[in-house]
Amino acid sequence: MVFARVRSSADGASSVSAVAGINLDILRGETLCLVGESGSGKTTTARAIGRLVAPTAGSIRIDDIDIAKLRGTRLRDFRRRVQFVFQDPFESLNPRQRIGDIVAEPLVVHQVLRTKSEIQDRVWKSLEECGLTPGRDYARRYPHELSGGQRQRVCIATAAILEPELLIADEPVSMLDVSVRSGIIRLLLSLRKVHQMTLLFVTHDLSLAWAIGDRVAVMYAGRLMELGSAEQVITEPKHPYTSALVTAIPEADPDQPLRPMNLVGEGASSTSITGCCFRLRCPYAQEVCATSVPPLADTGHGHLTACVRHAEISSGLPKIVMGTMAAEPLASEPGDSDRMTASDTTTR
Repeated sequence: MVFARVRSSADGASSVSAVAGINLDILRGETLCLVGESGSGKTTTARAIGRLVAPTAGSIRIDDIDIAKLRGTRLRDFRRRVQFVFQDPFESLNPRQRIGDIVAEPLVVHQVLRTKSEIQDRVWKSLEECGLTPGRDYARRYPHELSGGQRQRVCIATAAILEPELLIADEPVSMLDVSVRSGIIRLLLSLRKVHQMTLLFVTHDLSLAWAIGDRVAVMYAGRLMELGSAEQVITEPKHPYTSALVTAIPEADPDQPLRPMNLVGEGASSTSITGCCFRLRCPYAQEVCATSVPPLADTGHGHLTACVRHAEISSGLPKIVMGTMAAEPLASEPGDSDRMTASDTTTR
């Protein structure tokens, strides 16, 4: 079932557009990973879906409702249904507020609970659900008393306390130590399962998208290059750009030969060149690639690609051998080792 539908138009685009010509459906209950290099437009797309930025053309529909037309009470209801977890947990929290007040704010704004005791109990429960145990102790702290991973757990607790239908996580682990990233990922996947949420996960790490995503959408220069199941996109890429990203994934097998796909030049905006926006860097580009913008074409089994030569070149694109990455641990439920107690850290 389609939960969100994004339709972006390239008509009337300015000299530089962050996103143009996007056609994307988000299915209810899935984890959709939006992947691309810096400047590809993935964060702008996510912010537009959450109506943090307004699209200049096209439409974004949640349950067939155009969110650009929402006002007043209907917009407030939409805000409750769609919540964000941002990249930087250090900037996401008000340093002057206690953790309990920060997590309680969505309940107060949306008037979910009335009494102070009800709000307090829900805040403690949300903190503990996100691995901050006991919630009573963490609620008394200030952000500067927490580590980066703990702050991100607070941000997740604040977003999840309203039990939204869509949770948008924009690079939620890119600023965290490697040692705590897996715990945050497991937490997001667990919350999605427990609360039956849809998860839109924005990342530049294709290997992470492979490990956690049901489907993967690859963006370049504000356009969709490829869309399909995680296994389809990673093991059988149909677009040269996706293949280049795949070859950058480190191999777990030292005997596996490296087959890097070297790209030349720098990234382009979606309107800086005619035709395919990737053609100036593509080793397979021909004259036909300069004549028109390639549409997303179905190559079979819901695997879409925006390459007019995909049928000719896909068999020769570098691929990755399935099973060279350990994806299973990230998909498991968070265990006792992932939970933090107030005594685990020293107050700073």
